[in-house]
Formats: sequence, C-alpha cells, structure tokens
Amino acid sequence: MSITIDNINEKVKDMQYAVRGAIVAKAGEIEAALKADPSQFPFEKVVYCNIGNPQSLGQKPITFYRQVLALCDYPELLEQEGIDKMFPVDVRTRAADILANMKGGTGAYSESKGVAYLRQMVAAGIEARDGGIACDIDDLWLTDGASVGCHYLMKTLIRDENDAMLVPQPQYPLYSATLALYGGTLLPYYLQEEKGWALDVADLKRATDEARAAGKTVRALVIINPGNPTGAALELSNQQEIVTFCKAEGLLLVADEVYQANVYAEGRNFTSFKKVVRDMGFGPKDFAMVSLQSTSKGFYGECGRRGGYMEVCGFDPQVKAELYKLSSVGLCPNLGGQITMAMVMSPPKEGEASYPKYQEERDTILASLKRRSVTIVDGLNALEGVSCQPAQGAMYAFPQITLPDALLAEAQTSGMAPDALYCMKLLEATGIVVVPGSGFGQREGTWHFRTTFLPAEGDIPGVVARMTTFHAAFMATYKK
Repeated sequence: MSITIDNINEKVKDMQYAVRGAIVAKAGEIEAALKADPSQFPFEKVVYCNIGNPQSLGQKPITFYRQVLALCDYPELLEQEGIDKMFPVDVRTRAADILANMKGGTGAYSESKGVAYLRQMVAAGIEARDGGIACDIDDLWLTDGASVGCHYLMKTLIRDENDAMLVPQPQYPLYSATLALYGGTLLPYYLQEEKGWALDVADLKRATDEARAAGKTVRALVIINPGNPTGAALELSNQQEIVTFCKAEGLLLVADEVYQANVYAEGRNFTSFKKVVRDMGFGPKDFAMVSLQSTSKGFYGECGRRGGYMEVCGFDPQVKAELYKLSSVGLCPNLGGQITMAMVMSPPKEGEASYPKYQEERDTILASLKRRSVTIVDGLNALEGVSCQPAQGAMYAFPQITLPDALLAEAQTSGMAPDALYCMKLLEATGIVVVPGSGFGQREGTWHFRTTFLPAEGDIPGVVARMTTFHAAFMATYKK
C-alpha cells in the first residue's frame, strides 16, 4: 500500500506551527529567486524576523562557551604546546573537569537524563539564581532544547481528548501543536493586552470551570514568562496569584522560562516560579511544577546546539520513572547541548580569567536588545492603525493592527487569515518575514503579527523604515 496524505496520522495533519509556516516557505522561495535574479524584487535580501534565532542574524557567540566546547570536542588541544596562550586558564580547567567526568567525551552516549556532572552544574546554577533554594539533580533532565521537555510532558499527561491544559492566548505554538499531536484539548485563557499582557486569574477560573462542566480533566496550566510572543514580564504579585490558583485547583504548573535572561523593563526582574512557590511556603511535596529552560534564547542564542533542561518538582517517583523511560528511548540528549546548558547556568565567576570578557559580551548584547526593542516598538506605534505594548522581555514585539474592510474581504476570498495576508504582502514588498498573530491565538476580531528585534542594531532603523513605507502604501491602497 502506498503512503498518501489520506492514510497518515490525522493528528499530524491537525498540528500547526506558524513560526515556520507558509510565509516562511514563501520567504525561502523569494530568497532563492533573489540569488538567481536580484532584480526580481524591490529589496536586496530577506530579513527573517519570524523566529528567535539570534546567530542567524549576525549575533556573535559567547566566547567562553565556544572555547570550552572546542576543548571538549578536541581534547588533544589541552596537551598542545602554547595552549596557555590560546585559552584562558579557567577555560582549560572547566573543559578538563567536564572531560574527566564524562565517559568517552562528546562522541559517546551519556546517561539518558544527561551527564550527572553537567546536571550538577545546572543544579548549582539554579540554586544560585533562586537564592540557595535546593535543586536535586534527580529532578533534572537535560534535553535537546526545551521543546523535548514539552513533548515528554504531553506524552506522559495526555491520555485522550478529555485531558486538557490551560494555555495562554497568544502562545508559543509549541503547546497547541503538541496538544494536537498527542490528542489533548487546549483550553485558552486570554492575556490582557491593554494591561501589558497581564494574566487575569479570573479568566483562568472561568476556563477551568467551563472545561470541567464539559467533562474535561484539567491537568495543567502553562505559563510563558517572559512571554512569547507578547514580550511581557509578569509582576511578582501576578506570579503569586497564579501559584495560589494552581494550588487551589490541583493543577500542575508548567513554567516555560526560556527567556529568563531577557528582561528589559525598568523595575522588573526575573523571578523563577520555583522560587515563588518555595517563598510562599510550599515544599517539594506540596506543589507539583515543571520548569523549562533553553540555550537558544537569553543573550547566548545557541539555538543550533539544541540544549535545554526540564526540572520536575513534586512528582511521584513512579511518574519520574516513566519520564526516565521516555528519555531512555532517545538514548541521550546531544553532548554539545548538554555542555552549553551547563555553562549557561554556571558561567564564569568574578575573579576568573574569562569573566571580564564574558561580562562585556553579555552586557553589550542585552543593552543592544533593549535599544532595538524600543526602536521597533516606537516605529510600530507610529503606524496608522497599529498599537504595540512595550517589550518588557524576551525577543519579540506583538503589535495589534486594525485592518481595512477591503483587506478583510480579500482575505476571505483568498482563504487566508487577514493578518496572514498582511504579513504575506509585507514580505513580498519588503523582504521582511514576520508571523501572523492568528498562528499564536488572539481574541476574536483582533489581528496581530509577531516580529523579533534580532536584526543587527545598525539594520533595525532600515527594517522600521521599510515597514513604515510599506504600511503607508498598504493603507492608502486598501482604505480607498
């Protein structure tokens, strides 16, 4: 029997992932066409503002991470004459310690949860971040990016369509995609755009009660903080309300915290949900939660390394054994990603040889991201019919756009969502790739798009200028 679209898994067909959807596919076609004939389009290159992939847009890697990785991948360098002039002493020491605690180096399989020594480094970093709150490496899984941790959770928690999870709207479509793939139900709760994308616990309660009345088993609440695609950073009081809600309703709290190093708003700091839970007096046996982190975001942007971790707290040991079984099917996460995740959580310390350069690189990148976010948001707010909340964190702006009736009618005829049609026209006119808000979830009757502010700082004014010129021509055309 041949394999056709009619006889594959329906759940795979139901799954959607807008970040790499039709608009990105069209961008690839345009990029290829530009190489063949640069005169075909009124721009010289495609600018990918659709995904948080910093190094693809020119961001340089953190030197310390790459130096340690180089020595771990090629240990013979440690014995080379003159190595002390090429690599700082703390880099050599860190690499030697990692190699001494790995069996077979970076080319061998490790333990399925990740190398124990690297998990100890991650645990130490979590404890330092959270003011000394204990982290047990038995609760840690190193993963190929945070996404793998999400898949583990969905595979374990979702039994059928009666199992449901509360997921923010708008949300990173990993959650809607995996719920569709594993046959669960997404329960939307809507963030309050007019209040800087704050979370209203009353809306959580409404969604939970309605789902239970319909016979659903509400298993978990997903929180993305700082927010993707909104760029919002939750206030501590809001986090405490969320913890109280989860405790009262008996829900697992899933905290997606991959942007924890990206907070720009004055007076806002990242506080992990684990710290909030412990500071509220709930111990490991009192409250179930999962934290996700990644090497792909922050100021490091090591997306291709596919490093991450999942920390589970308050889980039955038998459930943890099942999670371990899931991870063992994949043998182990990649070793380069494991090492990178360990260094992200345990970077150079003040007084070590690499610290000044590390501090300079970190602070320069974060300060630039903050400036770029302001330039993008100010530019968007200057456009007719567009309003954009400040980017308090993460790597994105998520403006709302009021679209003319003529565009809405054209979208209906074309079979595209109105904001998707707008984004396609923006791409074809400017080469700028953004993602329609309909791919993230939004209140009915509103339209948005998500853009990163990751292009090089010198390119950002040009991106804003191209958006501005396009939007003025677009509105002049469709408002006639």
